[in-house]
Parts: sequence; C-alpha cells; structure tokens
Amino acid sequence: MNAFVALLRAVNVGGTGKLPMAQLKAMCEAAGFQSVRTYIASGNVVFRSKKTEAQVKAALEAALAAYAGKPVGVVVRTAAEMTAVLRGNPFLKMPENRTVAFFLDGPPVADALRTISNQTTEEIRLGLREIYAYYPDGMGNSKLKIPAAKNGTARNMNTIAKLAEMAGSLS
Repeated sequence: MNAFVALLRAVNVGGTGKLPMAQLKAMCEAAGFQSVRTYIASGNVVFRSKKTEAQVKAALEAALAAYAGKPVGVVVRTAAEMTAVLRGNPFLKMPENRTVAFFLDGPPVADALRTISNQTTEEIRLGLREIYAYYPDGMGNSKLKIPAAKNGTARNMNTIAKLAEMAGSLS
C-alpha cells in the first residue's frame, strides 16, 4: 500500500470552491483510501491506497465533480515524491512562506520560462513535475504570470514540508 498526497486546485481559496475538509475526508474514505488525514482548509489530504497514482487521481476527481457539479483539478504525489519536491527546492535559503512549488500533472513544457510575464523580483526554476517560485515581496503582491502553471496548484514550502511529514508517517 502506498502513501499519497492529493492537492486540490482552487478549493477554499479566495471564496471559490467551498469544500469542508470533513467532506473531503469522507470522499476519500468512500473511495477506499485508508488512514485519511486532511491538512488546513485548502484542499490537502494524505492517505494510503493500493491504487495507482492515476487511479487515485481519477477516483478523487470523479467524487469531487459529483460533489461540486463541475471539474475540480487534483494533483497526486507519493510520499517519496513529496519529500523529493521539498529536497529539490532551489531556494533553500529563502523564507519558506514566500517560496512555492506549482504542482503539475507532468513535466513543465519546454518553453515554460520563456512564456512568463510581469516578472519583477520573483525567481523561477523548473522541477521534475513542478515549477518553483520565490516571491520576495509575497505572492499576494506579485503580478507574475506563469502560463505553464495555469492548470497546476501551488503550495508553499511550509505546507509541503508538513504534507511530506504526514505522508511519510503513513509509509
């Protein structure tokens, strides 16, 4: 059985996609996932499952679409992959709350860095299935646009560290 982290896109952020975490936990348990735990109210859940990553993603997306009446994006990582994202952070000396990883379903597109606009003080690096960004003035104050991250979902390094720890304890 593998430990997984599922990250929901656009849930409980800025007044969109309201989903109580108790409901998310119940959906995961109904899908057959075990040891289900949520973390903060922004669509983070860890659990164990015999299913593959693709099967986990499909099951969660189907349950969420039924609940919300519209598609809800889900990105899935194993516990080991989440730890690798944390360790792969190219901005280790920067504040964790100002450094994020945009989680993608696949590798960033080849021209990901060339399509960025409105970059001022922000720094961006590509990962395996992530795009890392450091926002010295805070993400909320930034006008940075990263088209390659449009269908992804971002988490700061503090959240990634906690999710990696939680998933690691299930392995």
